[in-house]
Amino acid sequence: MAHTIKEKTKLLARVRRIKGQAEAVERALEAELGCADVLMLVASMRGAINGLTAELMEDHIRHHVVNPDAEPDAERARGAAELIEVVRTYLK
Repeated sequence: MAHTIKEKTKLLARVRRIKGQAEAVERALEAELGCADVLMLVASMRGAINGLTAELMEDHIRHHVVNPDAEPDAERARGAAELIEVVRTYLK
């Protein structure tokens, strides 16, 4: 997966933020914060994980399936662009 190595710094930064969010959830539970506060922290963490997943899936589609920016077949390029958009929308 050479493309993940190219984006390694950006991906690791996302993972580290998620790790920090997980630690915040742990601290909140240990401090016995209210359930609404803990749920907000978990929702933030879920959003971050979905963002990372969308980024990885888009990269996978572009590098291993079809890159809509480099595909000469217009219909195939449009289909790949739609797939990427559906993945991003689904993971919001």
